[in-house]
Amino acid sequence: MSSFRKRIRASSSRSSIILANDLDGTNLELLEKHTLKNIKTLGKHLCAIKFNFHLLLPLGEKSIKRINKVAHDFGLQTIADIKLNDIGNTNMVTLQRLWYSEFDAVISNPIMGPENLLQLVKNAHNDSHGVITLVHMSHPGAKLGYGLRVQDPSSGKMSSIHDLFLKWSYLSHVDGIVVGATVPRLIELSAKKAKGKFEIYSPGIGTQGGDPNNALNAGANYLIVGRTILNSKNPQLEVQKLQDLTLRS
Repeated sequence: MSSFRKRIRASSSRSSIILANDLDGTNLELLEKHTLKNIKTLGKHLCAIKFNFHLLLPLGEKSIKRINKVAHDFGLQTIADIKLNDIGNTNMVTLQRLWYSEFDAVISNPIMGPENLLQLVKNAHNDSHGVITLVHMSHPGAKLGYGLRVQDPSSGKMSSIHDLFLKWSYLSHVDGIVVGATVPRLIELSAKKAKGKFEIYSPGIGTQGGDPNNALNAGANYLIVGRTILNSKNPQLEVQKLQDLTLRS
């Protein structure tokens, strides 16, 4: 099997849009049915689909495995957005369950430390899976945490947490980083650091105030979009407009 980066690049030849399928609801049958409908009706305008705890907790492993199979049949990569951050053993067991459920990649939090992150990436790459790390999120309160000043343990110099997370991600050979579309200046700085060694995934388009043009112009490779598409009166038209935008960039 080819690497996750190669697989999602192949899928992105038609689009650089990743659907954040963060559906609400407690009816398990409807959640699965709605998710499969999104894949079938929107899939041709996407390169991947992302699931977080909105879906993972209520549906469980069997349903998720069925959903991932359908997504793969439509040429989509699937990403588990769980912000994984724990001790090494727990991380490894978690990855085993995610890969068994047919996920292609996981989003993790570098705050676990560089040693644990490096081990996480090595484990994922052994099975041709991917790791995407959080460098700066997109919600309004993100700057309060990711902008904190800390001491870099390797150099002793003061640095912002997002700069430290970017450094650890780079050194760990992650497949991608998350930088919110609401901070295009940081996307630009991250793109200069990336030098083609990882891709930039930008959430926060529309509902949280991120501008897709600004994110793409700053160097984002993929746009993660959820409520802007899902809550639209015409989701297919909305995602197609975004797809056309990425293909022109």
